[in-house]
Amino acid sequence: MTAATPLNVFVAGASRGVGFEVAKGLAQKGYQVVALLRTFDARSQLESLGVSVLVGDALDADFVNKAMQWFGSEPFAVVTTLGGKGFTRDQPRADYLGNRHLVDALKSQPCQRFILVSSIGVRGSAVALPAQVLETLRLAVLAKAKAEEHLIASGLPFTIVRPGGLLSEPATGTGVLVADESIAGSITRIDVAELVVQCLASAKAGNQVLSAVDRDRIRSEYPIVPFVL
Repeated sequence: MTAATPLNVFVAGASRGVGFEVAKGLAQKGYQVVALLRTFDARSQLESLGVSVLVGDALDADFVNKAMQWFGSEPFAVVTTLGGKGFTRDQPRADYLGNRHLVDALKSQPCQRFILVSSIGVRGSAVALPAQVLETLRLAVLAKAKAEEHLIASGLPFTIVRPGGLLSEPATGTGVLVADESIAGSITRIDVAELVVQCLASAKAGNQVLSAVDRDRIRSEYPIVPFVL
């Protein structure tokens, strides 16, 4: 897959943050993008970039099944940044349930790659964060872990990108991907989005679980080894 030949991409969670930046970056590089939004807030901005927009709830399995048929028989990729804030223990989280619906809807679809934007602290990367931070993020981390496990078990070609602490600042251009799960740090949302776009065009990123951090904002005593796409 390369950006030289426009590829169909479905971006879930594109209302704001990393998802919005991914949809924007893909559209600017010539990809044919469909964005799933939960509200109409970002619709006009994305449509002005040439992005097609669907508004609906990823927690609705029937809606997701229909949405995944957008490209018909044409091959496509999926990027998802689904998540959320303010959930309680008893409420379903899009981090897991929404992503599970996406994965399940693709079993008979020509999906070339499924990129899940997760988080440092999930599964093996729990070693990178202090215990008190993990406890604060516990509900989100558990939901994202279940999403990662469901995706890996599905047999779909995947890439999991786990960003560190997300910053709403201008891009630095110093974001890197690392396979070392002990690495922690921060990174801007725009830089994460650029790394996700690079993963989409890289065969080397296939079936990889990678952390995304800014090489100048890493909490590690040891030099890092960037993953080369």
